[in-house]
Order: sequence, then C-alpha cells, then structure tokens
Amino acid sequence: MIKRHRKHRIMHGVVEHNGVLYLGGHAANDISVGMKEQTRQVCRKLEDVLAECGSDKTRILSARIYITDMSCKEEMNEAWLEWLDGDDLPSRATIGVADLGDPKRLIEVVLIAATK
Repeated sequence: MIKRHRKHRIMHGVVEHNGVLYLGGHAANDISVGMKEQTRQVCRKLEDVLAECGSDKTRILSARIYITDMSCKEEMNEAWLEWLDGDDLPSRATIGVADLGDPKRLIEVVLIAATK
C-alpha cells in the first residue's frame, strides 16, 4: 500500500511504501542566515516530518544534500553532526548545485527513512 502525506500543489511532501518514507526536499524558512543555521532549521523540520509519519532521525537510511556553496560544506557538516548521533548516520551524498530558487537559499535536503 502507498500512503501519501503533506499534499502540496505539485507533490506530496512524503510518500510511504512498505515501511519506507520518501521525503521531498526541505529547505530553511529563514534564508537570511548562513549555512550552519539554515542546516539547523532544515534538521528541525525533518525531525518534525519524521515524527509525524511514525519515524525519527535514527531511522534515516539515506540523505541527499544539495548545497550552493561547497566552501560552506564543513559548516553544514557541523550542524548535521550536532543533530545526528554518530552511531546512526545514514548513507549520504552532498551535491553542489548552482541554484535552489533563491540566491540566499543555501541548502535543501531529501531523505529516505524507515518507519518504526
């Protein structure tokens, strides 16, 4: 069975199938701040979405992180590691992109996670 959560005009924010959650891209709301704080905002949003769908950050299987400035990757890593326990790290790719829709938007994160 496929369940869809958080319907938007062009997509569902989460699609669930066979105990796996596929989360669409999440970005910070306040894009006036730097990479580290935008990453913290995204992590808080992801934690809320995971909880709403019966999961949590320890169940993240894979993350795709899109950033517009690879020179800020270490700032992103610091916030990421503040959020995640080192024993529950998912597989991950960090992809440099030219544009995330606004020049001040520095990061967008897509996750796949298992439900509880």
